[in-house]
Amino acid sequence: MLDKIVDWMLYSVCGLDSSLRWVGSLNFFIYDSIKILLLLFVMITIIGFFRTYLPKDKVKRWLSHKGFGLSNLVASMFGAATPFCSCSSIPLFLSFLKAGVPLGVTFSFLITSPLVNEYLVVLMLGFFGWKIALTYVVSGILIGVVSGLVLGRMKLERYLVKDLIASKVAKEEIFGSIKQRVVFGLGEALSIIKKLWLWILVGVGIGAIIHNYVPSEFIQSIINKAGVFSVPIAVILGVPMYGSSAAIVPIAVVLFQKGVPLGTALAFMMAIAALSFPEAVILRRAMELRLIAIFFAVVAVAIVLTGYIFNLLNQFI
Repeated sequence: MLDKIVDWMLYSVCGLDSSLRWVGSLNFFIYDSIKILLLLFVMITIIGFFRTYLPKDKVKRWLSHKGFGLSNLVASMFGAATPFCSCSSIPLFLSFLKAGVPLGVTFSFLITSPLVNEYLVVLMLGFFGWKIALTYVVSGILIGVVSGLVLGRMKLERYLVKDLIASKVAKEEIFGSIKQRVVFGLGEALSIIKKLWLWILVGVGIGAIIHNYVPSEFIQSIINKAGVFSVPIAVILGVPMYGSSAAIVPIAVVLFQKGVPLGTALAFMMAIAALSFPEAVILRRAMELRLIAIFFAVVAVAIVLTGYIFNLLNQFI
């Protein structure tokens, strides 16, 4: 519905030519900005409401005292069940941090949420078949678990921006009515959006430009010339880009059909999904640049290794 309203506004009301690249970028920017801001508001409000029923100490204990890696697996599987892109996953990531969930566990969610979702799985089933789709889902969850474990072991909490993340020693609020809980959720949503909206617009704006001005033929030519280094090159090319699942999967299919190895094509798709540059811009409001760089580096290495594994297993799947 939102995409049709934006199309009507730009093409019918304003009379813009949809074939022009800058118009396509404008469409992308308006649609994704509204979508992400609305999703932010709704999701943070809902999460804030339900969080009033879950004391921070209980949430923290529940996700902190499981067996080795189990908390990361739970967070990663929850991420796989949420239909969010990399930018839209950030509000849940922030809410987990506010509840006192360990940073490594929250990263497992943040990584897997854009990597694996029902829309992407359905598209992959149609384009690649069930074997590749299933292998992709499993590998996406494993990337979230392993990367979260690695990041959690590095003790990086000191690089979080303190004014955005609630203090762990803050006094627990007591709510006596549904209205108070709703007001709390609305207040938390407005508070976070006030701090993130400019970063969201900047991030989506950069993504809109790259999305419409970087042709797939250019990317394909670089990857084909990279030889054994095609997987890391594909990841490096994918990180600056940004797009929805509907746009990412067809690009990977085209690359694969034109001779790019399966693992290389999927690594490119994973990098776009999990490590978009707009995501980094938005995350800058929540964490220092050093933490963003470490986060991106760990996940990028995991995606590269997964890409090579897919290339080796291609003959079997």
